[in-house]
Amino acid sequence: MVVEIVDRYDTDCVPDSFKSQKVAYIKDSSVSKNCTRYLKVPQNMKAPIYIYYQLDNYYQNHRRYVKSRSDKQLLHGLTYNDTSSCNPEGENNGLPIVPCGLIAWSLFNDTYSFFRGADAIKVNRKNIAWRSDREHKFGKNVYPFNFQSGSLIGGATLDPNIPLSDQEDLIVWMRTAALPTFRKLYGRIEVDLEEDDLIMVNLVNNYNTYSFGGRKKLVLSTTSWLGGRNNFLGMSYVAVGSSFIFLAFVFLLLHVKNPRPYGDTNLSWNWKGMSN
Repeated sequence: MVVEIVDRYDTDCVPDSFKSQKVAYIKDSSVSKNCTRYLKVPQNMKAPIYIYYQLDNYYQNHRRYVKSRSDKQLLHGLTYNDTSSCNPEGENNGLPIVPCGLIAWSLFNDTYSFFRGADAIKVNRKNIAWRSDREHKFGKNVYPFNFQSGSLIGGATLDPNIPLSDQEDLIVWMRTAALPTFRKLYGRIEVDLEEDDLIMVNLVNNYNTYSFGGRKKLVLSTTSWLGGRNNFLGMSYVAVGSSFIFLAFVFLLLHVKNPRPYGDTNLSWNWKGMSN
């Protein structure tokens, strides 16, 4: 059985003095963004426990946003110098940006650390991205260059000494979501959590979702042999099945109202006329 803990924190992690000025709060670098949350484990959670961040009302599928990237640059770095597809984040001070584009520029930058009592819970942040992406889409010899060096910082910075193929937060983020509500993998907890355990989460509330009315949630979830909890799939099946039932009922009413006469050969006559 899948056990899941979902905690929305974007509103509660704003100081009282900024409740009516959330955008000013998130943009003010002099204000602490540290926040502490407490999560109670409802049932035993067997490792591995997956940590996700969830964003709501965030349209990663917007056409301009999706196109603002260079897959060739991600793989080949500065040897591929055409950044025109990345505008307005293609160049800065006349030099190309690696990785370029709005997707990379808006990289999620909230961070989380977990404690059970006085003991820190280790989070494994390796192998959170698809292996095919790491090995075939992001260069092993491509390093961040001139990234987040402009006057307007969009999200997280990247270590210029680590190749893009090892920057898994970036790789996860660059696989854009199709729907405005989505989750992305942050890491894994590889110890069991017991029922009624109280987990303290120290987080840094850096990411600006306040400008567009977005919401941020922290999710801890186990999986089953069918995967994680996915309400969208079940809702899709119900919606499609219901539409088929509705159409079948409509066609039934049309047939009852205007039945085809017994022995009517209009269809065969039409085919004969077309053949002549």
